[in-house]
Amino acid sequence: MRFPRLLLCLGVWALCGSAKPTERKERVVREAPLSAREHDDAQSFDYDHDAFLGAEEAKSFDQLTPEESKERLGKIVGKIDADGDGFVTVEELKAWIKFAQKRWIYEDVERQWKGHDLNEDGLVSWEEYKNATYGYIL
Repeated sequence: MRFPRLLLCLGVWALCGSAKPTERKERVVREAPLSAREHDDAQSFDYDHDAFLGAEEAKSFDQLTPEESKERLGKIVGKIDADGDGFVTVEELKAWIKFAQKRWIYEDVERQWKGHDLNEDGLVSWEEYKNATYGYIL
């Protein structure tokens, strides 16, 4: 009776000793960065521009003259000032940045959906997903 137990223990020990450790996965879900650009105010304010306006809107501002940019920013500040008191609080600014970031995410999801829904029926089947994702390989 002792020999089978000893054999079982040795087998389990050998199996555990030869097994490769599994890759540790991050268990904390982190929010996406506000911009793909580096955050260095000493060099430029591009990161802040992306965070404040959203990446797509920031690109359109790059094409504007300083006067046009100032006018459009004035209109945006009116939207950020949720309570209409003429001042933008830290909380209002945080809410606006989250709104801009989520708007970009929703627009990206819509673009991705259209790219995967090949027959445009509003559904993405496994075949459509495979073709859109791996079609060039297959």
